[in-house]
Amino acid sequence: MTDLIAQLIDEIGPGHMASTAYDTAWAARLGEIDWNISSQALAWLAENQLSDGSWGAPAPLYYHDRVICTLAAMIALTVRGRRGHDKAQIERGKLALERVVGGATQGLQSDPNGATVGFEMIAPTLAAEAEKLGIIKNQGNRILGRLSKQRAKKLSFLQGSMINRHVTMAFSAEMAGIDGQHMLDVHNLQETNGSVGVSPSATAYFATYIKKGNMAALNYLRSILKPDGGLPNVAPFDVFEIGWALWNLSLIPGLDHVEKLKPHLEFLSKAWTPKTGVGFAASYSVKDSDDTGLIYETLLRYGIEKDLASVLSYEEKDHFRCFDFEVNPSISANIHVLGALGQAGLNAKNSSVQKIIHFLHKTKVQQPFWVDKWHSSPYYATAHAIIACAGLANDLVAESVEWILSTQNSNGSWGTYISTAEETAYAIQALWVWNQKVAHIPKNILKNGARWLKENMYNPYPPLWIGKCLYSPNLVIRSAVISALTLAQ
Repeated sequence: MTDLIAQLIDEIGPGHMASTAYDTAWAARLGEIDWNISSQALAWLAENQLSDGSWGAPAPLYYHDRVICTLAAMIALTVRGRRGHDKAQIERGKLALERVVGGATQGLQSDPNGATVGFEMIAPTLAAEAEKLGIIKNQGNRILGRLSKQRAKKLSFLQGSMINRHVTMAFSAEMAGIDGQHMLDVHNLQETNGSVGVSPSATAYFATYIKKGNMAALNYLRSILKPDGGLPNVAPFDVFEIGWALWNLSLIPGLDHVEKLKPHLEFLSKAWTPKTGVGFAASYSVKDSDDTGLIYETLLRYGIEKDLASVLSYEEKDHFRCFDFEVNPSISANIHVLGALGQAGLNAKNSSVQKIIHFLHKTKVQQPFWVDKWHSSPYYATAHAIIACAGLANDLVAESVEWILSTQNSNGSWGTYISTAEETAYAIQALWVWNQKVAHIPKNILKNGARWLKENMYNPYPPLWIGKCLYSPNLVIRSAVISALTLAQ
């Protein structure tokens, strides 16, 4: 474990993420603007069509992800595809898209926490384009057609507003399509690295339709193009990767790699802006409470104190917002703010702590777990809630501990859709902290979980994180796995 920890510390940095069909499809549209990026992206799409003809995460089957990815891929292949092979894939894709959309009604209308980022604005834009290209029939009153009406209503609310790099909507700038381009503050949209919202898809849209051939945008896309020809869902995400990895490692008592951690701690400390905290990337203009809360807690665990006012600046009447202008609050962001407040020494009598506890109690409804809008698995939010509440608000999470214990599979693993190393790691972390701070956990539970985790730690990690599509922050997950195995030992 010592060697694995050292290797992880050496590797973390700008953010390691596999290519996604959605962002790669947008890059494939570049065509004559950048033939190299477009050709490589088209080749990636050709090689990564799923067996049922759709595109997206192979597992789990997540309707929002499949709809977004398949629509984007079909449009790119229709506009740019030239070979007989491309046409055959388009035909398979049409049938797959019809099946996905036809079966997605309930899935797409469920809890908004399950929607991918910007889905209600992006999906109708892609659907309208696909209709014009003849890829899909007119959606009318079907689910994508109804979403188009919702998008039009939201656009009417945004009249007079301008989307620039300081608001989260820049991350999904492609949702402007053709009819909403007047909302883009074109001269204040790009980040210093040339990206739009550090999003490959938004940047490809910008370079194709807004500032055609913009060199800064193209240089950004060239710099993040992966060897396999694809692009990730976001790049860079350095604060997120380093912060979450160090948070996972900080659970390990007496970690003896503090000297090796210094450059990473200094990076996080430098990325911090007083009174607002941090965002998920140092080059991203937008700050948020999720990263700010977790980074505050992490730095403090390693002896570096930042201003608590940055964390408290996100406080609302009955919860802590993640971003400005968000439609629905993030459960995990509130959990990470609670972790920060607890690490700062505030107890359960503090009004801000009480506010989050009440919010978490309300959002738990009548189930023993939480599901958040940034992650498709309840084990992520629930495990982090247990860790934040252990010794601070035990009653809130006691039944959540029992839920984790009761849902362990017979082989020792955990998983919502399938057994995964990521979810098994979260369960072990939460149970270990509960065992240390609150109440005894049977050793065989941790032992069996660790045995399965050790045997499966090198298997590919299914994409469970929610962006504009599902994605997998590989080193963040690996850090959780290493942390869990070390704790279990």
